[in-house]
Amino acid sequence: MNIIEDENYKVVYEPDQQSVIFSGILRLGGMAEYAPIVECLEQAVAENTELTLSLKALEFLNSSGIAMLSKFVISARNKEDFELNIVGSSDITWQGKSLKNLQRLMPALSLNLE
Repeated sequence: MNIIEDENYKVVYEPDQQSVIFSGILRLGGMAEYAPIVECLEQAVAENTELTLSLKALEFLNSSGIAMLSKFVISARNKEDFELNIVGSSDITWQGKSLKNLQRLMPALSLNLE
């Protein structure tokens, strides 16, 4: 298990569950500050043929975070025989529009807004 956290957010990679769980408020200052999360996501892709990102408890993600997720989806799209699932919340306003845009980057992406 790999955990990245501070007082506002938590990102947990659970290899046994093939999942990365995001929670809290992520508003880091630019791509450099997102580097540990990017490394965690890249590790998860390298170790699995299927991965679920759970964003249900992620209340806020700033534009740098959305850019980070977009770059990650493009990277995952390029891995052969890889399945990416994203689970979000229909109750969190930013997720509806922003997560649907990720499907444009990777049409095979499975998006479930609960």
